Amino acid sequence: MSRVNTVLGPIPAEELGVVAVHEHIGYGMPGSELDTTWWKSPEERYAETVPKLRRFHEYGGGTFVDVTGICNGRDVDYYRSLSAKTGVHIVACTGFVGGDTALPFFARASVDYLARHFVHEITVGIGGTGARAGVIKVGVSRGGRMTELDKRIYRAAARASLATGAGILTHLAIDAENAIAIFGEEGLPLDRVLFGHVDDGVNADKTRDTWIADQGGRIGFDTFGYETELPDPPFWARPRRERLDHFLRFIAGEGRLQQVLASADANCSPLGWPGVKGHTVNYIFEDLVPDLRAAGLDDAAIKTIFVDNPADFLSLKH
Repeated sequence: MSRVNTVLGPIPAEELGVVAVHEHIGYGMPGSELDTTWWKSPEERYAETVPKLRRFHEYGGGTFVDVTGICNGRDVDYYRSLSAKTGVHIVACTGFVGGDTALPFFARASVDYLARHFVHEITVGIGGTGARAGVIKVGVSRGGRMTELDKRIYRAAARASLATGAGILTHLAIDAENAIAIFGEEGLPLDRVLFGHVDDGVNADKTRDTWIADQGGRIGFDTFGYETELPDPPFWARPRRERLDHFLRFIAGEGRLQQVLASADANCSPLGWPGVKGHTVNYIFEDLVPDLRAAGLDDAAIKTIFVDNPADFLSLKH
């Protein structure tokens, strides 16, 4: 039976239910706790987060994958408390959003050290919590091309994936040629990699989603809800209909439905910058699924996107 690491312990993949595969309990850049303009107390963040997760559970959501990397506010004891209180399975990650968010200690680390660290967090636990990571996060530093540290992180992630069976999730799908080359050199099958954010308003024309899919990678449309129609849209926003049409075009390709995963990349309670007002993980149920049904997708297709594909990706495969 396939199993998935959650912060409260491993569970059968069949118990994940509907999965939000690219989300954040609270994301911040290193040092965000010093930002007195936006910082919230732990009590305020808890009060803001619990209702969103409870609503997710009431809608039928089963699992929330938190892809807040090392150095970006990851708090596994907090996740465990939230999971126990709301009934939502929470999967934590190891790895980094990008090399440019890694603190100097990690910036100097070798591939072997990083791989051992990722493996430890997946097989033993994160810090002293005993909670095991369930997925590996990697990303390209700002600028659009991998730095030498990014390359070491990607290579270490590939080795950790092969050693543990955990999947890899990328922050962005940009510079995919370098990523795929590294994964190939390490012998990692690309169906263990979810290339994220192919749909954001800045990088959608750079990610070459069909080319990545042709190589065997999984494709993440996971910034649903960041829309130019919002009162104060972020720079990566995109017109709602344009993103939806992009998604529908992609899944119309033969075999593509089995390669795609979708999410909202929302913060329950951001660390530092307050985020986009009103945008939550529940966009999946309140807007995205109705949009997909209106476009003609049936329940079987929706289950493939939000239940079957995530369960297969998150399963630990040795």
